[in-house]
Amino acid sequence: MGQSILGRAQQAGLIDVRIHDLRDWTEDKHRTADDTPYGGGAGMVMRVDVVDRGIEGVRIPNSRVLLMDPAGKPFCQDDAARLAAFDQVVLICGHYEGIDARVRENLVDETVSIGDFVLTGGELPAMVITDAVARLLPDVLGNNASSVKESFADGLLEAPQYTRPRDYKGMGVPEVLLSGHHAKIEMWRKSASKALTEQVRPDLIAALGERE
Repeated sequence: MGQSILGRAQQAGLIDVRIHDLRDWTEDKHRTADDTPYGGGAGMVMRVDVVDRGIEGVRIPNSRVLLMDPAGKPFCQDDAARLAAFDQVVLICGHYEGIDARVRENLVDETVSIGDFVLTGGELPAMVITDAVARLLPDVLGNNASSVKESFADGLLEAPQYTRPRDYKGMGVPEVLLSGHHAKIEMWRKSASKALTEQVRPDLIAALGERE
C-alpha cells in the first residue's frame, strides 16, 4: 500500500488507508476474536460481536462497509466507480475458517468476491479493491483521463496499445496508428476494443446486450 501510485497518493493526502486489528475490540484478557464453530467442524470462526464493535468503532457518515467473502457478488469496475463516491469504504477481511454468518446477513452493506477461488484471508482482496477504487479518485493517477479510456470503463476491454520500435522481428504496428488521422484512429480503437472483447471475453459482450 505504500508503494507506487497508492504510496504517492497517501503522501499527497489524496487517500487515507488505515489497517485495524480486530483484537482491539475484544473484551477478554486473551483478546479472543474467534471461537469454535457451532455444530462442530474444522477451524475457527471470527466472532460477530467483535466484528460489530470494530465496524462501529471505525465507520463514519457516508461510508460503505464491505465483507470480503467467496460467497459475495463478483467485484467489477462498476463497483469500483460506485464506491469511489463514498467518503469511506470499510473492508472486512475474513480469516481462519471464516466469519460468523450474522456479519454478512446483518452488519455489512454488501459482500464481494474477487474471483472463484479461496485464499487464506481477505487481506489480498481488500488490497485489490482499495487499488481499484483509489485510482478513480481525483488526481491519484496524475492524469485523470487515464481512468476514462481503459478496460471496463465502457464495458469493453481497452484496445491494443503499441509503441516503438515500429517493426520488431517482423511484428509491425497497425498502419492507422501511424497515420496521424485522429478520427480514423479513434474509429480503429473502438473497433479493436470490441473485437478483442468478443474474442477473449464474450461474457462482457453479452452483458452489454442485456443492458441495452
